[in-house]
Amino acid sequence: MGDGVRYIGAAERRARLALRQRLAPEARAGSPEEVAGSLVALHGTDPATVYLAVGARLADAATTVPETDRALYTDRSLVRMHGMRHTVFVFPTDLTAVVHASTGLAVAARERTSLLKDMAKAGAPDAAWLKEVEESALAALTRRGQATAAELAQDEPRLREQFAYAAGKSYEGVHTVSTRLLRVLGVEGRVVRGRPLGSWTSSQFRWAVAPPHPELDVAEAQAALLGRWLTACGPATEDDLKWWTGWKVTDVRRALAAIGARSVALDEGTGYVVDGDVEPVAGPAQPWVALLPGLDPAAMGWRERDWYLAPELRPLLFDRSGNVGPTVWWDGRVVGGWAQRLDGEIVWRVLVPSGVGREAEAAIGAEVQRLQGWLGTTKVTPRFRTPVEKELAG
Repeated sequence: MGDGVRYIGAAERRARLALRQRLAPEARAGSPEEVAGSLVALHGTDPATVYLAVGARLADAATTVPETDRALYTDRSLVRMHGMRHTVFVFPTDLTAVVHASTGLAVAARERTSLLKDMAKAGAPDAAWLKEVEESALAALTRRGQATAAELAQDEPRLREQFAYAAGKSYEGVHTVSTRLLRVLGVEGRVVRGRPLGSWTSSQFRWAVAPPHPELDVAEAQAALLGRWLTACGPATEDDLKWWTGWKVTDVRRALAAIGARSVALDEGTGYVVDGDVEPVAGPAQPWVALLPGLDPAAMGWRERDWYLAPELRPLLFDRSGNVGPTVWWDGRVVGGWAQRLDGEIVWRVLVPSGVGREAEAAIGAEVQRLQGWLGTTKVTPRFRTPVEKELAG
């Protein structure tokens, strides 16, 4: 495309997606750790997303639940914690220090300031009192190993204290100290979510003390995280990177320079890849199909999505806040949506006007059976409901 800048078209971007995000059959992983390492981060806002995203990418999908449980709660090789855009993700444990320094510190400072401000407005105790409570709560959590907020309040009753929030506003409410404090400690990287109270679909978690990690330089951590993500998901535009990280554009540009990122030409404008990743990438041997859950990293990884998602499908597959629902993929494009009925049956619908053809429909049907096989009778309702998902679920 002139000046020695290579053009990477949509077809090659879809080829990279298929292989690097382990969606093509020949690229499927042997463990949840391999999946998380390839994707950098698994969305964890909806607990079921983690398992469904892993299961879509495992060679042996039948092992999805026990192996993901092992990684999260026995080996602790994966950790659920706050990350980019103040969102809960599941990361490889070796990335926790990088995520904390690159994105968590700034958010944590704002969260603690906000908590103290809200408590002061409500006439609640001051920062010294809060410090006493958090140190006592952390000591109790260390003794217990894992605990719910209610269990911690048995050891530290001040966690039950309540204070009014946003008095006089339309969103006025009452907060419990435990709710806000544990959230702050989570963003600060001092506690993480442990085992759920129920099954793997439960959104009620115990808390655990965060694994120890070194304190890294912010700029170095940002460069490390950006390099890791571009390796897995590049090319990406500056807007994509700013959106995914939640950083200021100056932070994105500094990190790009630090890793020596190479510019490439995309349909959307200038994009970036890591140094050494400019050469063409061949696609999978055969067309591939995937049933991905709501919030899956493949659908939520980029701000500019026209290369894999037709704009006219967005109102059907996203909620009003921009959260994607369950999607059906055929050879690198989103072509439809899927859902579960009350009895657990998986149903799906192709949404592209031209259809996808018999080969694709047969492949989608086979993938439905693969997913149904390991889900069994477990019913999964996405946390964020979308028009097509709600209609299909009935």
